[in-house]
Amino acid sequence: MTSRQAVISVVMVVLSLTSVTLSFQPLGLFDKKSISHREITQRAVLRKTAEVCRDIAASNGEGFSLTIDNSLSVDEVQTACSSAGTSTSLRSSVTFHTSIATMFFSNADVDFFLFLSPVHHFDDESFHGGRDLIKEGVHAVKKSVEKDNFIIGRITLGSICHTLQDFYSHSNWIELENTVPYSALIRPDRLLKNLAGPNTPTCRNCTGGNCDDNLLPEVKKNRLITSGYFSLTSSVKPPGKCSHGGTFDRTSRRDPVGGINKDSIGSDHGSLHPKAADLAVIATMELLEDIRIVVGDEKFLRLMGLSQSSALCLVIDTTGSMSDDIAEAKEVSFDIIDSKKGTPYEPSAYILVPFNDPDFGPVIRTTDADVFKASINKLTAFGGGDFPEMSLSGLQLALTSAPPSSEVFVFTDAPAKDAHLKSAITALIESTKSQITFMLTGGLARRRRRRDGQSAARAMSRSDAQLYSDLAQASGGQNIQVTKSDFSLATSVIRDSSASAVVTVFQVVKNPGKPENFTFNVDTLLSNVTAYITGASSLTFSLTSPTGVSQSSTQSIGPLASFSTVGNLRRLSLNTDNQTGLWQITVISSNPYSVKITGQSSVNFIYNLVEAHEGAHADFNQKEGRLLSGGNASILITVTGSEPVSVTEIMLYDNSGPTTVNGSLQSLGRNNFLVTFSGVPAGKFVLLLKGEGTSTSSRSIAASFQRQASTEIKTSILSVTAQADSIIIEPRTTILIPFTVAITTNGVVSDSSTGTFTVRATNDRSYTSTSPSSVTIEAGSGGKANGTVTLTVPASAETGTDVTLTIEAENADASDINFAVLRFSIASKVSDVARPVCQVVSTLSNCISSSSSLCASSQWEFIANLTDGINGTGIESITIRRGNGTLNTSIVVGAEGENVTMVTYSASCCSPTVELAAVDGAGNAGICVGQARIDTTAASITTATTASVTTGSVSTTSTGGNTPNISQSLWIILLSLIWKFF
Repeated sequence: MTSRQAVISVVMVVLSLTSVTLSFQPLGLFDKKSISHREITQRAVLRKTAEVCRDIAASNGEGFSLTIDNSLSVDEVQTACSSAGTSTSLRSSVTFHTSIATMFFSNADVDFFLFLSPVHHFDDESFHGGRDLIKEGVHAVKKSVEKDNFIIGRITLGSICHTLQDFYSHSNWIELENTVPYSALIRPDRLLKNLAGPNTPTCRNCTGGNCDDNLLPEVKKNRLITSGYFSLTSSVKPPGKCSHGGTFDRTSRRDPVGGINKDSIGSDHGSLHPKAADLAVIATMELLEDIRIVVGDEKFLRLMGLSQSSALCLVIDTTGSMSDDIAEAKEVSFDIIDSKKGTPYEPSAYILVPFNDPDFGPVIRTTDADVFKASINKLTAFGGGDFPEMSLSGLQLALTSAPPSSEVFVFTDAPAKDAHLKSAITALIESTKSQITFMLTGGLARRRRRRDGQSAARAMSRSDAQLYSDLAQASGGQNIQVTKSDFSLATSVIRDSSASAVVTVFQVVKNPGKPENFTFNVDTLLSNVTAYITGASSLTFSLTSPTGVSQSSTQSIGPLASFSTVGNLRRLSLNTDNQTGLWQITVISSNPYSVKITGQSSVNFIYNLVEAHEGAHADFNQKEGRLLSGGNASILITVTGSEPVSVTEIMLYDNSGPTTVNGSLQSLGRNNFLVTFSGVPAGKFVLLLKGEGTSTSSRSIAASFQRQASTEIKTSILSVTAQADSIIIEPRTTILIPFTVAITTNGVVSDSSTGTFTVRATNDRSYTSTSPSSVTIEAGSGGKANGTVTLTVPASAETGTDVTLTIEAENADASDINFAVLRFSIASKVSDVARPVCQVVSTLSNCISSSSSLCASSQWEFIANLTDGINGTGIESITIRRGNGTLNTSIVVGAEGENVTMVTYSASCCSPTVELAAVDGAGNAGICVGQARIDTTAASITTATTASVTTGSVSTTSTGGNTPNISQSLWIILLSLIWKFF
């Protein structure tokens, strides 16, 4: 065990017993009086998202009635930002909820994994180090978003928000009576001023346990900025310095005793906790605004997760026999695009991953439908000399590129050549909660075309086909097997999945098959109910409604449903109008089969496995990997939708037993619930939620409802934990990722257990990586074994890309496995922190009236030069943030050889204000605001500033409204320009 691993192990034990909190509480699930990082982050995200939507509505001349304050809910913002039309339009807020959860769990991880790092918490007066973390993190977020890598963008954003928020709790900024954020923390081009020197005393002893006045008067008088020192193991701190404070901070026992943190109401400076939390919200919004300026409104909203639709994600075999399949994939995807393009239900992203042998990828990921069309049009069927192909490698890329909870469709007619990736794929499925549906053409025997053009008989073995079935079952997807001639008839499932607000009501897989009855609830909030049954051709079924009406599989059109059969798939479109209640489907088959019931509803739920930490500041952090067999489990549930519902039951359901484990339900408010399960047995489960709901629609009858999570939740006696020092990796560097494997009994590490375990470490970018092939838990090791994975990022890796690392541990007889999944952002160090500089050249206007009847006939114009300096990264974009005019830009060479971007803005006097954003290559942004002063007199005034440039246009672009028609004979009125850079 390395010294670092030893320290971490010791401290993790301490934390598990005491839950030492070094900041605002991470999730704050128990303390209802204090404000947690989770609440601060969610408030900031919702308020800033609502502001962006309000601004977009204003620019489109639309209203926006939502009051923007700390009371906003996710569904309120989703609804207000929606352009779906009437209030009855079906919307899903699952993506929005999931994205915010990603951010606040990443935020909480800083406390649980980087608790001893002063710079991550602005402890020990580490102001420059803390700001450097924020600087590098914000840069990585911006570059990730530019490349549509929103998942790692959210993870990185949550992490840096934690550090920024901690400044207001751990420093004396609030005690100095500041009422606005310290903007220099997100402005690395500004100096950090008035920092207390390393030898400057800052605190005195608390008196009688009261620390309200323990800051020295000289600190307040000179407005010096300080923060508390903290240590779990040592009382040493510089003489006269403040401590963080709290029971477990040993430095707070040495003079000056006490602390200054405002983490909760009960902290040493707890009376200032509400002010610190409020300012942390505003500071987080300020950081979000900086990111918004750089990436633009559309991508910013995607970063926040504001979307009404799912991604369209296709993984396509491009070997020689797949030409017909490629053509069909093209047809169905084009049909989806053409029917939804420009509507609120257009896919939120388009992802395409081709695979062949030995090649796979690259990932094509875009939000532009035309780019996706062009990419899929380029696919051609070629090669594939031997039968198996690299299907799982392509699927791995898709799972790490698609948004969480996506449905991925894999088109192939061949087994997997890379079947060794099965466990890694399963880990990614469980981590991302994505569904995988395989579209297999040709059955278990087919003919494939060799490179020499000759046909060769090939067959997919049952074990080959079972691999795909296993992955489909683990994800809640389907394994559809059809002939190539019937393939077009099976693609309806892809169209179904592209609908809005699709939910799973019930799903079961039976292997081996046996005759069985299954029941499911249809509620008033559910529409377009569809059933999918896969199985052998001999399978029969019957359907029974709540009123007792039945329909058998011999009736393709009947009183309850119409259905079609293609290959092994039966698709039933149910007629559920006025038939809410308990339905029954009976399946008769001795062969393996699956049943899946879906519908459309705004009411759904998301879940996250969490780990409890007991103690004075009891809280939770997100749990990676599988539940521990025999142990207790905690799951954080959020029910989505604005409809009034009441959750009555949440259970882990294993249909193979069947085994049901009922959870203990604790409401946390705002449709959030903490569910605890005691003694979870070994097995694989799905999460089933039941409740009562009423609808405000015409079908307003109260009815029971149920929703089922698609992804299987498996258990293991193995525990695998891993954590790197940073989630940002520079190109051309190698990082070390320590990991620990442990054996547990009833969820607790078994000190006396021993064993040897196979270790596999894989990453989705094929970067160079090393890891031990196995680790051994020796006697006397406390039931644990440690190892280290190395990951080397090549120099060619682009800033803004990401890499996902999966570490697996498997027991000797391959009967048990667990994993850890880590995502990293690739980003070079920031070398340019200077903002673009603007110089006004001239202004010209004839705005003589603000009357709506007269202003349209008048126009105004201004010209300015923008530069990023000799050593800057160069201005990459200039956009109109406010104003309805035309912007033209051209590049000229300045007097010192620097590139100068000359901008000319023209607009009607009805739009007398302009706000431009200039962004350089490093993601630094400058905002320039121009305000036309309306003058009703006939006086002519010209303002001009001379800029020294060498003329000669390099490039010209134009965006905005109408082309201006300005004459030198027009009246010239004073134009007041205010340039503000922040």
